[in-house]
Amino acid sequence: MAREEPLTVADVARLAEARLPKELWDYVAGGSGAETTLAANRAALDAVAVLPRVLGGAEAPNPTTRLLGSPAAVPLAVAPMAYQRLLHPDGELATAEAAAVAGVPYVVSTLSSVTVEDIAKTGATTWFQLYWLRSRGLVEALVARAEDAGCEALVVTVDVPIMGRRPRDVRNSFVLPDDVIAAHLDDGALSRAHDAVAGESAIAAHTAAAFAPAVRWADIGWLRNRTSLPLVLKGILDPRDAALAVESGVDAVVVSNHGGRQLDGAAPSVLALPAVAEAVAGRADVYLDSGVRAGTDILRALASGADGVFVGRPVLYGLAVDGVRGAGHVLTLLAAEFRDAMTLAGCADVRAARALSTVRL
Repeated sequence: MAREEPLTVADVARLAEARLPKELWDYVAGGSGAETTLAANRAALDAVAVLPRVLGGAEAPNPTTRLLGSPAAVPLAVAPMAYQRLLHPDGELATAEAAAVAGVPYVVSTLSSVTVEDIAKTGATTWFQLYWLRSRGLVEALVARAEDAGCEALVVTVDVPIMGRRPRDVRNSFVLPDDVIAAHLDDGALSRAHDAVAGESAIAAHTAAAFAPAVRWADIGWLRNRTSLPLVLKGILDPRDAALAVESGVDAVVVSNHGGRQLDGAAPSVLALPAVAEAVAGRADVYLDSGVRAGTDILRALASGADGVFVGRPVLYGLAVDGVRGAGHVLTLLAAEFRDAMTLAGCADVRAARALSTVRL
């Protein structure tokens, strides 16, 4: 990190942008289409105003909780993010180690550039994120690997039948360098992420070759019968889908628009959150993803119906700046900001934070 430690995630982001080549910054920070949803995520969170409680008499807040039974020092998990060795040689090993030190779950991506087995050795509490692949056999193999590695949950991303068109990556003809691979898929047949084509995103070409575009609720039922691990669906916005998820035996849903990287024009996650929480009605955990940039956002999410949040890009910014120390600094910042926000909102614990009321600006 810089000699003077960054005081906010925005500070870390500025350092990361200055350090990264333009095409890498665009890949991490960019969104789909006109980036309408990307911008709306932040605006919608800023418009959630919390009504603090007073005279509760709590000397210091307790921010600890459990997420799907996994202990968490704050109600936060590190979101699944692909190809982290693009940003630092240690890649996912660094971010997982930072999560372990911070005491929060770490979600391993199917498209991780380090294997789940190696990530598990960091000592982090790991969940495994599953993209539904064209090969059912490969899906089964990934589930088995996650179970054998000691992952404590499976997180199925359900909002990527195809990759959203991301103009920044297309303009940059974005391609993976040869030394960064999808470590769980590197069988020689799925190499298109390394094939540079002018005016085309190689990542999108690889995704089109690897991912199944027509996943159905029956597939989720199959997976539910295949594993005893807690099952999470990430990418839920419509409360009708949240209700179907619960009926399918899912243990948690993540209200997410993929950080504004899939359907441009999709609702900001925090706007969809209250209705999803109402539809779930306590029958499963509800998490918020997309746009979280501060501890106050965690408080806003809890007050809006979430049990916790997923945090993505901020951790990558820290990784790009200073590896495990940078990623850890971001998680430390978020935890400190959340504790301060709890105190100022009169919340002795996470349950009190979830009982807060909000208004929209």
